[in-house]
Amino acid sequence: MSFIGVLGGMGPAATVDFMAKLVALTPARRDQDHLPVVVVSLPRIPARSPAILGHDQDPLPALADGIERLNRVNVGVIAIPCSTSHHWYGQLSAVSRAPILHIARAAVSRAPRGARTLILATRGALASGFFQRELAARETPFDIPSPDDDQVLVDDCIRLVKAGQPALAGAFLNRVLASAREHGVRTVILGCTELPLAAAHIERHELQLIDCTLELARCAVDYAVRRGWNLATHAGQRSWQGHGSRAVPCAELNSGG
Repeated sequence: MSFIGVLGGMGPAATVDFMAKLVALTPARRDQDHLPVVVVSLPRIPARSPAILGHDQDPLPALADGIERLNRVNVGVIAIPCSTSHHWYGQLSAVSRAPILHIARAAVSRAPRGARTLILATRGALASGFFQRELAARETPFDIPSPDDDQVLVDDCIRLVKAGQPALAGAFLNRVLASAREHGVRTVILGCTELPLAAAHIERHELQLIDCTLELARCAVDYAVRRGWNLATHAGQRSWQGHGSRAVPCAELNSGG
């Protein structure tokens, strides 16, 4: 039996959100139809964004330890529901036997090609530039928040979700989205896995919001279902395989830079 491996805890609420979305996307009529998953939740991994900006200790050893823990139980693929940790995607892939799904590649695949897209993420993720590179590869123009204005609101939003206050975080996200609309933006990537939790508390809007957690979960389900990991045997019957439009092809997302 092959497992999906999840390196989580960054933060814990985002990991729970990822798991809820993975379960919701899985084509299942009974417990036995669901995908087997091993979750390693390591909330004590040093902060990723400050490390990228040179303000905190390097989290790579702790991230690599989490990857090794998952490899020791022979997972078949790994998802990391923390966007900023993908700054170290290359190093982590190099030490992992199992392929690691790329959260930015999954999210960007949903952006309308050629349509200007706003990236909301941590300062570290934006400094790393992996979302920008993925959008540029699709010839899709992008914007990032002003560091002294809207990015401050994004920072507060992420901080409040991590502190267990998603409703208050939603108020900050509302202000960022209102500013985006005023500047003609129509597509926004919620490029930090805390942001979708805040988005559950925002007002109605006309923007296309791309939930990076949802797209990573969609990619993980697609990867596993395509390989038959949901095919259980029970009383001589195989589990239901149909999944309609809920999972999309992501074979190209499972490895590489």
